[in-house]
Amino acid sequence: MLKNNQKAVWGWALYDWANSAFATTVMAGFFPVFFKVFWSHGANMNVSTARLGLGNALASLIVALMAPILGAAADKSDTRKTFLILFAYLGVLMTASLFLVGKGQWVLAVFCYCLGTIGFSGANIFYDSLLPTVTGRDRIHYVSSFGFSMGYLGGGILFLFNVLITLNPSWVGLPNEAAAIRWSFLSVALWWGGFTVFTILWVPRGRTAEPTVRFVDIIKDGFGQVLATLGRIRRLKMVFLFLLAYWLYIDGVDTIIRMAVDYGMSLGFATNDLIVALLIVQFVGFPAALVFGKLGQKWGARKAIFLAIGIYFLVTIYGTLMSQKIDFYILAVVIGLVQGGIQALSRSYYAGLIPSGQEAEFYGFYNMLGKFAAIIGPFLMGMVGLIARRLLMPSAPTPEQVIAVGRLASRFSIGSVLILFILGSLLLYFVDEDKARADLDLL
Repeated sequence: MLKNNQKAVWGWALYDWANSAFATTVMAGFFPVFFKVFWSHGANMNVSTARLGLGNALASLIVALMAPILGAAADKSDTRKTFLILFAYLGVLMTASLFLVGKGQWVLAVFCYCLGTIGFSGANIFYDSLLPTVTGRDRIHYVSSFGFSMGYLGGGILFLFNVLITLNPSWVGLPNEAAAIRWSFLSVALWWGGFTVFTILWVPRGRTAEPTVRFVDIIKDGFGQVLATLGRIRRLKMVFLFLLAYWLYIDGVDTIIRMAVDYGMSLGFATNDLIVALLIVQFVGFPAALVFGKLGQKWGARKAIFLAIGIYFLVTIYGTLMSQKIDFYILAVVIGLVQGGIQALSRSYYAGLIPSGQEAEFYGFYNMLGKFAAIIGPFLMGMVGLIARRLLMPSAPTPEQVIAVGRLASRFSIGSVLILFILGSLLLYFVDEDKARADLDLL
């Protein structure tokens, strides 16, 4: 297969266009809002935040435990695309199922959301591992960023449509906002499932390592391959160091993505203001991801990642202090400038550190650490918020004090994310690409 085949690149990038509808409309947008006011109806703000954080953590834990095994198995049996399709359509089915969850049924909502997130995150393992099969190393930073930019545009377009319908449900004959949000989950399932067809048709299967074998044998071999990969990672010191750094700083990124709307609601911002901010992130992120891709090619991916981490550090500090909706809009613009860039360049930078032909296996560990990071962040926010609330709440609080303490506790919870950016950047400082390539020569 000729790399940099434009049809294959477009087919690969269109999967980001497809699945980003879940990331925007469901994960970042409507699910946190609906979970707090509909499925967790009657619970106080910090309890609903903890439920949402624990739900995210549970889904991430399951994916983290599966990722290296599935990645190793996919490399052994040429099943990267097959696994991508299976996980993608699991996510599609569970997203559609959210349409059926009734008011107050927060446990069922978490169950469907967890399985949907498992489908979304699991498919991304194999999507990421297909990147080196559609482009050469000379354009890998740009193509990786192109995928993220397509995701911002596609996810943003559907999100904008769903926001308009939610604000004006009568346009499509729906009775109220709640009905519109439930229908938006169904629209995500159709969008995700429909555009994934182009990925199925246009992206090649990748390297064929062995003839197709039984699924049970694939998983069995995967377990054995994980142990072998762990041994190789121990010898590839720069890979190991980068994975630790990535684990920490991407935790901060993922936590902000997943918990931003919930945090804004806890501070008392109107839902519509938060949704507008998310739309800003999407449409600023589309060109910004492409710019970061060019920056990664010209300036170096590692330097560009440092720039993004520094901006996220300042964003987090600003987030603990904001008090007006204009602050949320400012943060949305700044996050949109760097969010796609740090994700895209981390993915392509890692591709240059790992052995050729073992991409799914090594990206399994990459995604595993990303998901373990997403366990820590939401859990940390939820627990810090609950502890701060307990410590700060007077023994006989007035209703005004309850609200004030809840909002202050939320500020402490978002501030806890700072330590992840600090530790991640410190470890990244010691990653050396030349040493990484020397380590690969010794394998």
